[in-house]
Amino acid sequence: MEKWLKSCGAQGLDKLELADFPVMGRGVKTLKPFKQGETILSIPSDVLWTVDHAYADTLLGPVLRSVQPPLSTEDILATYLLFVRSREGDWMYDGLQSHLAALPTSYSSSIFFTEDELKICSGSSLYTVTKQLDEQILEQDYRALVIRLLASHPELFLLDKFTIDDYKWALCTVWSRSMDFVLPDGKMIRLLAPFADMVNHSSEVKQCHAYDAQSGNLSILAGKNYKAGDQVFINYGPIPNNRLLRLYGFVIPDNPHDSYDLVLQTHPLAPLFEEKQKLWSKAGLEAASTITLSLKDPLPKDVLRYLRIQRLGEADIGVLKLKKRDAADEQVSRANELEILQFLVDSFTGMLDSFGIPLDKLEEQLAQGVYPVGSNSWAAAHVSLGEQRILNLARKRAQYLLSVVEGGKDGDEQGSSTTLAACAYCGKSSTQLMVCGRCKSAAYCGRACQVAHYKNGHKAACQAAVASKTGVK
Repeated sequence: MEKWLKSCGAQGLDKLELADFPVMGRGVKTLKPFKQGETILSIPSDVLWTVDHAYADTLLGPVLRSVQPPLSTEDILATYLLFVRSREGDWMYDGLQSHLAALPTSYSSSIFFTEDELKICSGSSLYTVTKQLDEQILEQDYRALVIRLLASHPELFLLDKFTIDDYKWALCTVWSRSMDFVLPDGKMIRLLAPFADMVNHSSEVKQCHAYDAQSGNLSILAGKNYKAGDQVFINYGPIPNNRLLRLYGFVIPDNPHDSYDLVLQTHPLAPLFEEKQKLWSKAGLEAASTITLSLKDPLPKDVLRYLRIQRLGEADIGVLKLKKRDAADEQVSRANELEILQFLVDSFTGMLDSFGIPLDKLEEQLAQGVYPVGSNSWAAAHVSLGEQRILNLARKRAQYLLSVVEGGKDGDEQGSSTTLAACAYCGKSSTQLMVCGRCKSAAYCGRACQVAHYKNGHKAACQAAVASKTGVK
């Protein structure tokens, strides 16, 4: 592959080499020092896997262009990969095939997990999405590809080279190795860059891969200072473990970017739906809203705003419509607030109860090494751990707000999700709270709660908060 890339104009390959690293597996190693911001690698446009290049292929292109409506970007790239792989002995594809030969023959993304491995994270969003993906790929996407393209051109697509397993491999290759860029005209381009796609992710480096829309070349810059022998990294962005495992096949223990997407929706036939829809729109929400819960903000204000509107009675709606600003930012009425907070406590409890392995038991199993480090079961356990920690923090927050309303307390704390007026772990209000010395965003009634909270999610949130303030990971 490297010889072919050099002949096509790739720059920087003499200063790098592929190597195997503990836990992370195959990656790219430096052979010389680099300073942050220095160009490490440049891959020319002609060798990139893109939709335009698939359409330009003399054999595959006309067939792809004939499919209407067009295939998705994922399916075009997956088909392109499998088509090139199937052209054994065809010198036209020797270069691209050398790249394919360097790719993994199997992946560790969640769609390849056994049922026992996946069950470890049952109750998580990853478990649900993976089950849906398995069914969608098998029952819908692959079947549609066969009908719309593969079966219509048997001279190009030998079905024993385009099986469902081949298709899943190609999809995972696209998911885990492609890069997305926004072009100057606002359009998106997705591409796979040979050799550059071997560079692994680290949140400790700055964003350091770039696409030049004018030349079409892909460049990797040094995201930090490197010594000779160091592994090179790029930064995929702030991605939670549930998405990392589904798309890329790995997780980051104590990932500070872990999150849980809470889906809130209301049926159009529900009473007063049209009036509530106007209020949601005024609040920047929709009737079907997905709100991200995170370690840093486990119960965002948008959740309260949505539910306050959803549970409004006719009299309350009339009053709110007269207010110019978004009235859902604050308590509408005591009865309304009690209803939504109790609903949240019950809902979060139900979500936590749905997990196959409870949080405390999962933490104990990971500490005891029940799941081998780096294994699929270990990765699934970390996804479950991250989501349960967030839901547990969200429930504690809802419980505290509920106790505030039940106690008849006033003040900003009733609508806030960031107040330091109560212990961040147990929810108890106190006149003397000790504030976290690092992030200053959490307070505790005592040392025991501070230590317990740190172990149960605040560690990652604290690191994220400090990083966001200082710019340092």
